[in-house]
Amino acid sequence: MGWASSRRWGVAPGVPDAEETLQELQELTTSAGARAAASTLQRTPEPDPATLVGRGKVQEIRAQARAARADVVIFDHDLTPTQLRNLEQALDLKVIDRTQLILDIFARRARTREGQLQVELAQLSYLLPRLAGRGTLLSRLGGGIGTRGPGEQQLEFDRRRIRARIRRLREAIERVRAQRALHRAQRQARHFQMVALVGYTNAGKSTLFNALTRSRVGTSPRLFATLDPTVRALPLRSRRAVLLSDTVGFIRKLPAHLVASFRATLEELEGASLLLHVTDAAHPHHAAQDAAVEELLEKLGIASTARLHVWNKLDLLEPREAMRRAEAPDSPGISRGDVWVSARTGEGLETLVQRIDEALEEDPVVEAHFEFSPSDSEPLALLHRSGTILSTHFDDDRVRVHARVTASLRRRLHASLAPPQKVSADL
Repeated sequence: MGWASSRRWGVAPGVPDAEETLQELQELTTSAGARAAASTLQRTPEPDPATLVGRGKVQEIRAQARAARADVVIFDHDLTPTQLRNLEQALDLKVIDRTQLILDIFARRARTREGQLQVELAQLSYLLPRLAGRGTLLSRLGGGIGTRGPGEQQLEFDRRRIRARIRRLREAIERVRAQRALHRAQRQARHFQMVALVGYTNAGKSTLFNALTRSRVGTSPRLFATLDPTVRALPLRSRRAVLLSDTVGFIRKLPAHLVASFRATLEELEGASLLLHVTDAAHPHHAAQDAAVEELLEKLGIASTARLHVWNKLDLLEPREAMRRAEAPDSPGISRGDVWVSARTGEGLETLVQRIDEALEEDPVVEAHFEFSPSDSEPLALLHRSGTILSTHFDDDRVRVHARVTASLRRRLHASLAPPQKVSADL
């Protein structure tokens, strides 16, 4: 069967909020271009070491999968190589787990060479320990979920060749990291500050990114619509030099291989002066999603970065509910400093831009008096480009300007002007 018409099967182990994670697995399956034909839950205190769900449940799944004419069984749990082999033999169907499903989605979404390198590294790192015992299953090649990118075709190579490929990929990604580090250094030298969007997948980050930067980055209701990071200038009233970065969405149980492989991309978050944590206000399980984001920020070591919580999709809430949430700062997960917006309709965006400007404390906006001579045309032009002119007075051969600028721009102009002292700050 092709991708569009393939039927899929989802299985989630007995864990807290199993129905919720199973629903998310179905959304992931749809994002992979497939359709979930049916689903089932297994509640058990301990996983079966041989098949995860136990022999009786395996037989039940086999019967239901045949009745649904499923061609792939997807488990919402990482499978060991032994479990994977035993399940494929018992079900006589292709079996993949949550990690492989997410990797497959990333392979479909990667557009840049950098993204493709990182996805391939994650796939090969995942597949390498699962090579043993799959020789008889390699004949099941072709289209379908779990076979995109290096996938099954890479399994035809021996371990040595895969390890060699992994080494080459890591070397290529290290070059990407070095290049990104150089770009960050250049931005810092030019006094750019970085604001980064973070949040659960499908929280509306790309739509918000487009609304704030007046861009046209592709958006989609499917999970992981954004994979490759995008950076655009963020216009603020202070006219300070700020860049906004749109990053890949987070998800619960994000595969460790994926986090490690995408380290070069996620390092962009480390240089951010401010994180905008975007939450889907209309999602029934937004608290659990926010907890997953917090967990990953902790793992990345950036949980202490200044943060602004943005509740998005306000337009999807009932008016009374939206008002209740916005006026209830003591509710779980909601604080008085949060911002409520609708990236789709534009509601609350002006307030958000103002709050971003106020939150960038590393480079505060100050008012200052400048005095320029006729030879100071370049500094004067810089002031007009990057500051807000409050007043201008001409006196003989001097130009006196009262302006609102960032502290870094004030220092830069001070250094560029010849003595005597021509800048005095209004404290």
